[in-house]
Amino acid sequence: MPIPSILTSRPSTQHYYSPSSIPVSVLDVLRKDIDTERNTNIILPHLIKCLEKERLGEPLPPNQIWIASQRGGLLDFFLSCTEGPMGPYPIFISTTASLSQLLDPNYVQSSVAALIHELLRADVPRERVFSVFAPEPVTKAFARLWTDLTNIPLARDPEYYAATFSYCTVTSFIDKRMPFYDGFTFSLRPAVERDIPIIAGLGKSFSETSPPFLLSFEQALEEARVLVHDHQIWVHEISQGHEPPDIASIVAFTRVSQNVAAITKVYTNPRWRNKGCAVRLVRRVTKHLLKIKQAVVLYVSHGNPATRVYDQVGFVGLRDNSHEFPGVDRWLELGFDQRYVDLGHW
Repeated sequence: MPIPSILTSRPSTQHYYSPSSIPVSVLDVLRKDIDTERNTNIILPHLIKCLEKERLGEPLPPNQIWIASQRGGLLDFFLSCTEGPMGPYPIFISTTASLSQLLDPNYVQSSVAALIHELLRADVPRERVFSVFAPEPVTKAFARLWTDLTNIPLARDPEYYAATFSYCTVTSFIDKRMPFYDGFTFSLRPAVERDIPIIAGLGKSFSETSPPFLLSFEQALEEARVLVHDHQIWVHEISQGHEPPDIASIVAFTRVSQNVAAITKVYTNPRWRNKGCAVRLVRRVTKHLLKIKQAVVLYVSHGNPATRVYDQVGFVGLRDNSHEFPGVDRWLELGFDQRYVDLGHW
């Protein structure tokens, strides 16, 4: 039986400084089906947004680069070095490679080495690469090779984020009525302008759970303004007795493409924990999104108590059964020594 050419050929890479210069054939692969659109969610929605800005003649964030890697004429890796509203993003890498290919060190190392050489050929400043986020074997290979080539070591505590990528569909979604508590009033709704200061406070507290990407209150305020303006954040309002209502939980949804949206920034004020607020709001937002999208995706860090929240809503592969659900993978972000790099945010 012949060995598939993708396993025997050398990777071919090409970088692009504008989204409109990326071949349509590459874009078509990134969104060819729902599985691929889920797996490329870390990159594809921002790319689509940039394409739309170009079409409308609007200015793009500066210093954006995308790299496509192909073997045997087939796209297998796609890298982004881009910038969002709060500053530069990490290096993101999506892949269409199979699990067996990602478990082959030679395959991964040769692919990642080609991506790194193309990144350097595109004149990306070395201090710009402050972290990398990708499927775990890809991240580890990138970090090792990047340090070898640039002499920039990993941070002292390099594991910024180790997470499971999961998704929820109409089939897996669990629509279950949550208990309400006597004396409490609940309201689950899209955030509005008057909510911005409270959302900013909760967003700042959320950032403190995700070092080193900490936000000042002013930065959190700007982030809250963007999310509310773009209609991408919901709140769980709660009141007790005759007290004025307070925002107990927030859930944002960003990285929206044609068929997929990502839930992010799930956070509950410690004052209101253990009342089911996070489950109630995540379920409500997921249900809302599944009316217009085929899948809702998220990353949850290993050992995070929120794993139980997402499992109750219907996000799959979170009960030590990830092997039963294709696309549920371990992702890893590793950071580089901040003495030599300029920290961004995501």
